[in-house]
Amino acid sequence: MDARSEHRVHVDKEVLSALRNAAEDLPPPEHADAFGEFFDRYGDARVVLLGEATHGTSEFYRARAAISRHLIQYHGFNVVAVEADWPDAARIDRYIRQIARDERDTPAFSRFPEWMWRNVEVLEFVEWLRSHNERSVAQEVEFRGLDIYSLRASIATVLAYLDRVDPAAARMARYRYGCLTPWQEDPARYGQHVLIGNPTCEKEVRDQLLALLDRRLEYAKRDGEPFFDAAQNARVVRSAEEYYRIMYHGSRESWNLRDRHMFDTLETLTRRRPGAKAIVWAHNSHIGNAAATSMGWEGEFNIGELCRAAFGNEMVAIGFGTDTGTVAAASDWGAPMEVKNVLPARPDSFEHLFRQTGHARSLTDWRSAGRTRLRELLSEPRLERAIGVIYRPDTELLSHYFRTVLSEQFDAYVWFETTLAVTPLSTERLTPEHPFSLQ
Repeated sequence: MDARSEHRVHVDKEVLSALRNAAEDLPPPEHADAFGEFFDRYGDARVVLLGEATHGTSEFYRARAAISRHLIQYHGFNVVAVEADWPDAARIDRYIRQIARDERDTPAFSRFPEWMWRNVEVLEFVEWLRSHNERSVAQEVEFRGLDIYSLRASIATVLAYLDRVDPAAARMARYRYGCLTPWQEDPARYGQHVLIGNPTCEKEVRDQLLALLDRRLEYAKRDGEPFFDAAQNARVVRSAEEYYRIMYHGSRESWNLRDRHMFDTLETLTRRRPGAKAIVWAHNSHIGNAAATSMGWEGEFNIGELCRAAFGNEMVAIGFGTDTGTVAAASDWGAPMEVKNVLPARPDSFEHLFRQTGHARSLTDWRSAGRTRLRELLSEPRLERAIGVIYRPDTELLSHYFRTVLSEQFDAYVWFETTLAVTPLSTERLTPEHPFSLQ
C-alpha cells in the first residue's frame, strides 16, 4: 500500500469514529413528536432549509413533516415554502387557511411529476396544517411554492385577477401575454423559437409586471391577498419567460435563474410578514451551499448559498441521505412513475461513510464548538448522490453523483440507512372541494 492509500485508510477510520460518536439515533419519523424534539436546537433560526436526496422517498417527506410540525408548534415558524409551482401551492394554501377556493381551480400538482407532491405523505402534512390553523388562528401557517414552471397557470391567474378588479388593465395584459400564447402548452418550444433568432417576449412580460406593480397601492388596498397572489404570478411569468428563453444556452444559466427566483420568492415571503420564520422543503442540491460543491465550482449557485449570504447565522441547512431501498422516479422526463431499486452507495461517497456507522436513522450536527475535528474530517471532498424525479441506475455515477465538502454544504445531516418510495395519492375518498381531488 502506497503512502496516499495509507493516509486515506487512516482518515476513513478517524472520520468513521467521529461520525459514530456524533450521530444521534432518531426514532421513526412516524413518531412525530419524539422525532421533532431532536430539532429544537434550530428553533431560533429565521429560515430552516430541509433537503432530500431524492424527490420520491417516503422517509424524507415524513421526516420533514415531523420537523416542520415541531418548529411550527413550539418555535413559531409560520411559512412552509416548497420546491413547487406557485399556483399549485396556492390551492393548498387556500385550503389550509380556509380561504374561499377559486372556481377556476384545477387539481393541485396534476402534471408531471405528479407523485412529487401528490402523495400520501404530503396529504397527511397538509391535513395537519389545516387542523393547526383551525386551532391557532393567531399563528396561521402559509404554504407557498417557490418554482417557475407554471407559465400557463400563472398567466391565467393574473388575467383572472385583472378581469375582476380592472377590466381595462386585463385587456392590456391579454395583449402583452398574447406574445406567449403559441408556447403556453409547451414552453420549451419558445426557447427553440428564440434560439433561431425570432423575437422574444421579454419586454411584454416585464411591462406587464411593472404595470401591475405600479398600481399596487390601489390594488392591495382593495384586496391584499389576491393582489399578492397575482403579483407573484406575474413575477413567475417574467422568470419563466427568461428561463425558457435561455434554457438552450446552457444548464448553468437556467439553473441560476431558477434558484435566484426561488430565493427571491422566499425573501419576499419573509419580508412580507412581520415575524416570519420560514421552513423550506427542497432537494439537497438546492438547499445545501452550492459554493461547497462541484456545482458551485463550475459556476452555479443555489438557494442555500444565497440564504447563507442573506441570513448568515439565522439560517440552518439540513441535508438528508440514504443508502438503499426503493424510490419513486421516472426513467425520462414525462415518462410514467416507477418504483425503482436504489443501488448501494459508492464506496467513495459520503453515503457509504454514513452506512458504515451502523446507525439506521440519525441526526449528525457539526455546528457546535465541540465538533471542530468532525468538521475538518468532513471537509475532504467526496461524492454525494442526488436523485431527482428521474433515476437512471445504469449511469448512476455520471447522472447522479457530484463532489462536495459536506461540512460546508450543510449544518447537519439526517440519515436513513434504508428508505422506501412515496405512496402516490389515491383520491377516491377526497371531497370534490379538496385541492388534491380529481373530481
